[in-house]
Amino acid sequence: MDKVLELASQNAVVIFSLTSCCMCHSIKSLFCDLGVHIATHELDEVPRGREIEKVLGGLMDQTPPVPAVFIGRKLIGSTKEVMSLHLGGELIPLLKAAGAIWL
Repeated sequence: MDKVLELASQNAVVIFSLTSCCMCHSIKSLFCDLGVHIATHELDEVPRGREIEKVLGGLMDQTPPVPAVFIGRKLIGSTKEVMSLHLGGELIPLLKAAGAIWL
């Protein structure tokens, strides 16, 4: 748990992902299209990725627990939560508040 929180606190937007996950790719593309610099941790490529995946599984109610999106050190959730925020007009203000964009 400490490792996840440490990694999530190192950048304004942090995404835990799997390289083979199409939903992870979609969320990363959304943030890139918005001009957001994201820190991505590909759990199938990093040391202790399986352990991190288990911790995220305990925090999120889904399997696999990716994409797991943190904004401003806070766990936002996965694709559904991010898209709900975006469609509701709440994602951009959240990103501004976290210092991830300056629009």
